[in-house]
Amino acid sequence: MLSSASQPQVLIEDQLMHRWGRWLRVLGPSMRACLVGALMQCWLGGAFAASDKALSQAQARTEVWSGWVSWVMDGDTVVVVREGQHEPVKLRIEGIDAPESCQPGGSEAREAMMVLALRKSVQVTDRGQDSYGRQIGRLSVDGVDLGAEMVRSGQAWAYNFRTGKGPYAALQRQAEKQKKGIFATREAAMSPALFRKFHGICHGS
Repeated sequence: MLSSASQPQVLIEDQLMHRWGRWLRVLGPSMRACLVGALMQCWLGGAFAASDKALSQAQARTEVWSGWVSWVMDGDTVVVVREGQHEPVKLRIEGIDAPESCQPGGSEAREAMMVLALRKSVQVTDRGQDSYGRQIGRLSVDGVDLGAEMVRSGQAWAYNFRTGKGPYAALQRQAEKQKKGIFATREAAMSPALFRKFHGICHGS
């Protein structure tokens, strides 16, 4: 059985022989071993560097902190006062898109979020800012993911900007099947993005 240390070298040598076998065969065993060794160092160095870089970027993007919800703007945006600070943070909840405050279902979505979060201690998984400069993150109360709860109850769509329906797509399908909230009517509910396209943003939101 090959040791874990020798496995990458054998793998690289096999790949090299498969692709450039006729050229490598003219090299002696020593030269071939040197070439494989150099490539393995590059491969391992690049792999570890990429891994470290990805980890540091993920750590930079994600921060978990506690706070208190002082206001609910709508079904997917709240104002949070971070523990130990006085300046409030306007937080757009990651992974969901609730109806605009002036469109059908908007007031119900806001009320649902108020029940879940207003004047409660929350934990925020901070994702930094999105391409619009908005602070985004996941919001939870006593371990309950509020974004998931909003989608499960049919008060918001599962949504991630430019990436499709996001992490709560299965919960949305369940809410649609059970005809909850915005999915209760016979007509298909208009997504907030489509509503904004035809009607613009709600004044005062």
